[in-house]
Amino acid sequence: MDAEQVGTFLEAMPRCRRKGSADRPAWYVDNRLVARLEDFDTLTIRCARELRDELTAAHPETFGVTPRMEAHDKVQASLAHRNDAALRRALAAAYSMQVRD
Repeated sequence: MDAEQVGTFLEAMPRCRRKGSADRPAWYVDNRLVARLEDFDTLTIRCARELRDELTAAHPETFGVTPRMEAHDKVQASLAHRNDAALRRALAAAYSMQVRD
């Protein structure tokens, strides 16, 4: 996935809206962060710790946790590795985490 495909995927979900700037877009559900593009190919994704641990173990080339993110329910993903199925799984889980009725 590239940044445009991430946006298309997330914006197809109900109530998920793009905010931020052209250089650093972010997607939110009811003002709760789902994902944010940090640079050309680095995406920060809201992620429950159990899934984060699973993703970083199974796909260390794609997912990682910076020291400042360790205390938060977030993971960073490299879009450059083109691990589309795992990225979609993480994004869908992030969306589900943020949707509240």
